[in-house]
Amino acid sequence: MKGSLFALLGGVLITLQGVANSEISQHIGTWQAATVTQLTGFLAALLILMFVRDGKWQRFKQVKPLYLIGGAFAAVIIFSNVTSIQQIGVTVTVSAILIAQLSLTFLIDSNGWFGVGKRKMGLPQFIGIGMMIAGVAILRL
Repeated sequence: MKGSLFALLGGVLITLQGVANSEISQHIGTWQAATVTQLTGFLAALLILMFVRDGKWQRFKQVKPLYLIGGAFAAVIIFSNVTSIQQIGVTVTVSAILIAQLSLTFLIDSNGWFGVGKRKMGLPQFIGIGMMIAGVAILRL
């Protein structure tokens, strides 16, 4: 239950962040909005870390360097979201993002990439993604 609540909270905040970033970018620029967002996100995470102190820093060296650059993806994610929201609107942008995420996670799960255990994907999963794609097509009408 707790995981589902955090997933819902994350989804709500991603949407609100996209709208806020779009507004910021109209005043100061898209990459500037990404910079402000990354900076405020870093500061918030640092403050939370200072109070929660749940990290195990001694294990830092066990993380593969490739995974340590994951945060850099956020700059491109923010730029892409802002540009999409301005061009096609919030609803279609979020829908397309969800389809892209589900499609990639489908491939990751079915192939066992990145150390994730392989999961069998079948017709119901294909139908689900197809229905989402059809839903976005309908939204665009």
